[in-house]
Amino acid sequence: MAIKKIAFVVDKLPYKTETSRLALTHAISSQTVEIHLEEDENITPVLAFVGEGVLNCIKDHKASDVYGITSLESHIKNALLTDIKVLICEEDVKRFGLTADSLIMDAEELGADITSELVPFDTIMEEMNTADHILYF
Repeated sequence: MAIKKIAFVVDKLPYKTETSRLALTHAISSQTVEIHLEEDENITPVLAFVGEGVLNCIKDHKASDVYGITSLESHIKNALLTDIKVLICEEDVKRFGLTADSLIMDAEELGADITSELVPFDTIMEEMNTADHILYF
């Protein structure tokens, strides 16, 4: 089976641009392309948050209350629901003084089986090095 790994790397802030939302939307929609692939082909996405991008993973942004739009929290939870590997750079989490409790780590209420992973940057680099394509947001 030919599997193409696509790494979606987010290092932009969740505010004032659509960059982070586009990364999440593209990662989630990558799961639907299998209808256009040959029988032995598949896509494996990985979504990584690095640098200021880890701020996208903070719980309770209140986007729907303030701006009337769906939140990045719901997008991250939908990514987990569709079994996308979500990696959050632990060095950057520490740099911003965040903890796992303040981050979107699961989507249990939606029935997701996987959780976000706090990993060293080296692990994210390994995922990028083994990816067939890297999309940097």
